Amino acid sequence: MGSVAHVEAVRITVGVDTHRDEHAAVALDALGKKVATTSMPTTPRGYRDLLAWAEGLGAVEAWGVEGTGSYGAGLTRHLKSADHLVHEVIRPNRTVRRRKGKSDPIDAEAAARAVQAGVAAGAPKSGEGAVEMIRVLQIARSSAVKQHTQSINNMRLRSLFSSRLRRPSARPRRHSEG
Repeated sequence: MGSVAHVEAVRITVGVDTHRDEHAAVALDALGKKVATTSMPTTPRGYRDLLAWAEGLGAVEAWGVEGTGSYGAGLTRHLKSADHLVHEVIRPNRTVRRRKGKSDPIDAEAAARAVQAGVAAGAPKSGEGAVEMIRVLQIARSSAVKQHTQSINNMRLRSLFSSRLRRPSARPRRHSEG
């Protein structure tokens, strides 16, 4: 009697090292073998492409994302809206980073391994509630302080420049008649 091969979808865990302009991602299979590595821009299209990339590799069990409350916030919201399980991953400590090296793919792989090992910190920041309001207020304050400082510096420069224009020269010019 012949046998029918049972093909099961590869189950993967994806780790993401987040940055302002681009996220690096590494997918690991259930045994911890690296399946693929990629990077995507931090745009809505980049988030869609990253999700499609991961789903194209197999059944995504979970995501490990660094900085779910900052650079990874947009990606986290996108993944959660697509009903994916997302874990907040703490950046590897400096000793580990020195020993293994520092690169975005290495950090992304460490994030995926933290999820697989069950040491990922837990639920990502929701982006709502009192903590998010405080974060927004801190950003607004920081921006206002920066603008205030720039305005004061501009006024000082204008004052310095205009006082030099008004200052009489040391020697009066003589007009020659001729």
